[in-house]
Amino acid sequence: MQTKRHKVFVSYHHANDQVYRDRFDELFTFTHDIIVPKSVQIGDINTNLKSETIRQKIRDEYLRDSTVTVVLIGGDTWKRKHVDWEIASSIRNTEYNSRSGLLGIILPTYPRSDKQKYNKYTIPPRLADNVEYGFAKLYNWNNDPNIVQKWIHEAFERRNKILPNNSYPSFVHNRIGVRWQQ
Repeated sequence: MQTKRHKVFVSYHHANDQVYRDRFDELFTFTHDIIVPKSVQIGDINTNLKSETIRQKIRDEYLRDSTVTVVLIGGDTWKRKHVDWEIASSIRNTEYNSRSGLLGIILPTYPRSDKQKYNKYTIPPRLADNVEYGFAKLYNWNNDPNIVQKWIHEAFERRNKILPNNSYPSFVHNRIGVRWQQ
């Protein structure tokens, strides 16, 4: 069977989860060559720009030709405004950019209790909404390229079969606290 490679935008908490972002690239780009990686790196976008300009740059310069967005979910990922903006931009269908598929990968560093896989209120809210709508799925970190490739391809297939929910109010600032509120 021919493997399908997708252009994958990776959204993550830069300060906390860079090690897993690098590992993701190492495994799935360099070692197994199952994805073409894309993401915004620290310093790529001037943080002094207006929020709307930053959002437009993310969409037009980094997400433009990606087909799937993978959110790496650590303990504080839900708090990051740029993660929210990247998810929101990636699931929009616009004149110049088609909608991307969406999935979340829960990192081993994500705090959880024995009784639950994850707490809805400690993953990015826009991602949580789309898991509920069936547009996105969540998975636990996995090093197996066949499994991860399957997840990515399924997200790619879902992107035009199920409408995403992009109604969550856009973050203005990074969030604080132990969870988000409805």
